[in-house]
Amino acid sequence: MNLAYVLINTDMGSEESVTNNLNKVDEVKEVFGVYGVYDLVVRVEAETMEKLKAAISDSIRTLENVRSTLTMIVVD
Repeated sequence: MNLAYVLINTDMGSEESVTNNLNKVDEVKEVFGVYGVYDLVVRVEAETMEKLKAAISDSIRTLENVRSTLTMIVVD
């Protein structure tokens, strides 16, 4: 299983709607609201690296009210 953590900055006040949309993405396993530089931390898992990258690029980064992301792919 391929695993990544994505740190997300959202538009102010849109954390709840972004969280709701993230929970609709099959590869998203957990979403945490956090204080600090980022607004959300997301755990993403997929069977292949290609599916992981597609989920992040096509399903997460393109969500409305997502301003920026930082992706950390976990290595074995």
